[in-house]
Amino acid sequence: MNTAITQRQKIHPHKLLMWIAICSICMMFAGWTSAVMVRKAQGNWMLFSFPASFYISTIVILLSSVSMHLTVKAFQNRNTPLFKTLITLTAFLGVLFVILQIVGFYQLSNAGISLAGNGEGVSGSFVYVIAGVHIAHVLGGVIALVITFLLAVFRKKVKVYSSTSLEILGTYWHFVDVLWVYLFLFFLYNQQ
Repeated sequence: MNTAITQRQKIHPHKLLMWIAICSICMMFAGWTSAVMVRKAQGNWMLFSFPASFYISTIVILLSSVSMHLTVKAFQNRNTPLFKTLITLTAFLGVLFVILQIVGFYQLSNAGISLAGNGEGVSGSFVYVIAGVHIAHVLGGVIALVITFLLAVFRKKVKVYSSTSLEILGTYWHFVDVLWVYLFLFFLYNQQ
């Protein structure tokens, strides 16, 4: 009896690895945002407005987090039609987020804010690098979502009905969502 209770309380090894990866990514972004604060204090910091697409993409990624949560719940409840619909919606919102971010970078470039800085300060460079690396992490999640979507649509029968991999994907997706909200608010605060 004690062994069964102990087994249920252990974290799945893949979930543990995801949490370790999340901690590592947090440390990386904490270092970069600290660098922003140090560099801003040195002066020559150009203030600029964020493009509208960054605001819209923030709403999109928050909606995708809600749809991801509902996706996991639908799978756990064995509601396959709803699961397929929600995983499709989540993947679509993830792709839309990336497209809106690219549009935002294009709008920044048109406003004269470049990756290289061009003598106007390095504030734009920080935005490009940090948001760009975040987009790379989101793309990893989008690829996992698309694979999950394809498996959901084309797999005829589920042999093992375990939600562990979907829960891990959900954890990662919620993490990149929360990370973007943090970065977005951080950049807004540092552009004042």
